[in-house]
Amino acid sequence: MIKTSKNARTRRHIRVRKLISGTPTTPRLAIFRSNKNIVAQLIDDLNGVTIAQASTLEKEFTAKSVNVAAASKVGELVATRAQEKGIEKIVFDRGGYKYHGRVAAVADGARKKGLKF
Repeated sequence: MIKTSKNARTRRHIRVRKLISGTPTTPRLAIFRSNKNIVAQLIDDLNGVTIAQASTLEKEFTAKSVNVAAASKVGELVATRAQEKGIEKIVFDRGGYKYHGRVAAVADGARKKGLKF
Protein backbone atom coordinates (compact mmCIF):
# COMPACT_ATOMS: atom_id res chain seq x y z
CA MET A 1 0.00 0.00 0.00
CA ILE A 2 1.29 3.46 -0.89
CA LYS A 3 1.64 5.71 2.15
CA THR A 4 -0.48 8.81 1.66
CA SER A 5 -2.15 11.14 4.11
CA LYS A 6 -5.58 9.84 3.04
CA ASN A 7 -4.57 6.25 3.72
CA ALA A 8 -3.14 7.25 7.10
CA ARG A 9 -6.41 9.01 8.01
CA THR A 10 -8.40 5.95 6.94
CA ARG A 11 -6.24 3.69 9.12
CA ARG A 12 -6.66 6.03 12.09
CA HIS A 13 -10.43 6.10 11.53
CA ILE A 14 -10.65 2.30 11.42
CA ARG A 15 -8.61 2.09 14.61
CA VAL A 16 -10.97 4.49 16.40
CA ARG A 17 -14.10 2.77 15.04
CA LYS A 18 -13.03 -0.50 16.66
CA LEU A 19 -13.59 1.15 20.04
CA ILE A 20 -16.73 3.27 19.58
CA SER A 21 -20.18 2.54 18.22
CA GLY A 22 -23.44 4.46 18.12
CA THR A 23 -26.69 3.21 19.63
CA PRO A 24 -30.22 4.60 19.36
CA THR A 25 -29.87 6.31 22.76
CA THR A 26 -26.24 7.48 22.33
CA PRO A 27 -25.53 7.89 18.62
CA ARG A 28 -22.11 8.50 17.09
CA LEU A 29 -21.34 12.05 15.92
CA ALA A 30 -19.24 11.37 12.81
CA ILE A 31 -17.28 14.21 11.21
CA PHE A 32 -16.15 14.43 7.59
CA ARG A 33 -13.93 17.35 6.68
CA SER A 34 -12.85 18.32 3.20
CA ASN A 35 -11.10 21.42 1.96
CA LYS A 36 -14.40 23.01 0.95
CA ASN A 37 -17.03 21.59 3.33
CA ILE A 38 -17.63 19.92 6.66
CA VAL A 39 -20.35 17.37 7.43
CA ALA A 40 -21.57 16.12 10.82
CA GLN A 41 -23.89 13.11 11.16
CA LEU A 42 -25.50 11.40 14.12
CA ILE A 43 -25.42 7.69 13.31
CA ASP A 44 -27.10 4.73 14.96
CA ASP A 45 -24.72 1.89 14.11
CA LEU A 46 -26.94 -0.87 15.48
CA ASN A 47 -29.72 -0.14 12.99
CA GLY A 48 -27.49 1.45 10.34
CA VAL A 49 -29.39 4.73 10.08
CA THR A 50 -28.51 8.40 10.19
CA ILE A 51 -30.58 10.14 12.87
CA ALA A 52 -29.64 13.75 12.10
CA GLN A 53 -27.10 15.57 9.98
CA ALA A 54 -25.81 19.07 9.26
CA SER A 55 -23.43 20.34 6.64
CA THR A 56 -22.03 23.52 5.12
CA LEU A 57 -23.74 22.54 1.86
CA GLU A 58 -27.13 23.59 3.28
CA LYS A 59 -28.95 26.84 2.49
CA GLU A 60 -28.12 28.37 5.90
CA PHE A 61 -24.47 28.58 4.90
CA THR A 62 -24.03 31.16 2.17
CA ALA A 63 -20.29 31.73 2.68
CA LYS A 64 -18.10 29.84 0.25
CA SER A 65 -15.19 29.51 2.65
CA VAL A 66 -15.44 26.91 5.40
CA ASN A 67 -13.73 28.21 8.49
CA VAL A 68 -13.86 27.58 12.21
CA ALA A 69 -16.95 29.79 12.61
CA ALA A 70 -18.88 27.81 9.98
CA ALA A 71 -17.80 24.54 11.58
CA SER A 72 -19.06 25.76 14.94
CA LYS A 73 -22.43 26.59 13.36
CA VAL A 74 -22.58 23.06 11.91
CA GLY A 75 -22.05 21.67 15.41
CA GLU A 76 -24.78 23.87 16.83
CA LEU A 77 -27.17 22.92 14.03
CA VAL A 78 -26.65 19.18 14.45
CA ALA A 79 -27.09 19.58 18.22
CA THR A 80 -30.44 21.35 17.85
CA ARG A 81 -31.63 18.68 15.41
CA ALA A 82 -30.56 15.97 17.85
CA GLN A 83 -32.38 17.61 20.74
CA GLU A 84 -35.55 17.81 18.62
CA LYS A 85 -35.36 14.01 18.43
CA GLY A 86 -34.75 13.66 22.18
CA ILE A 87 -31.00 12.93 22.10
CA GLU A 88 -28.77 14.53 24.72
CA LYS A 89 -25.77 12.18 24.97
CA ILE A 90 -23.54 11.15 22.05
CA VAL A 91 -20.21 9.52 21.24
CA PHE A 92 -17.77 11.70 19.27
CA ASP A 93 -16.02 10.26 16.19
CA ARG A 94 -13.40 12.63 14.82
CA GLY A 95 -13.03 10.51 11.69
CA GLY A 96 -9.28 10.08 11.91
CA TYR A 97 -8.68 13.85 11.83
CA LYS A 98 -6.75 15.70 14.53
CA TYR A 99 -8.95 17.16 17.25
CA HIS A 100 -7.98 20.67 16.23
CA GLY A 101 -9.37 23.57 14.25
CA ARG A 102 -12.62 22.84 12.42
CA VAL A 103 -13.11 19.39 13.98
CA ALA A 104 -12.77 20.82 17.49
CA ALA A 105 -15.09 23.70 16.52
CA VAL A 106 -17.86 21.25 15.55
CA ALA A 107 -17.49 19.52 18.93
CA ASP A 108 -17.48 22.83 20.82
CA GLY A 109 -20.56 24.05 18.95
CA ALA A 110 -22.41 20.85 19.77
CA ARG A 111 -21.42 21.12 23.44
CA LYS A 112 -22.52 24.75 23.52
CA LYS A 113 -26.03 23.74 22.43
CA GLY A 114 -26.27 21.06 25.12
CA LEU A 115 -25.00 17.74 23.76
CA LYS A 116 -22.98 15.77 26.29
CA PHE A 117 -19.90 13.74 25.34
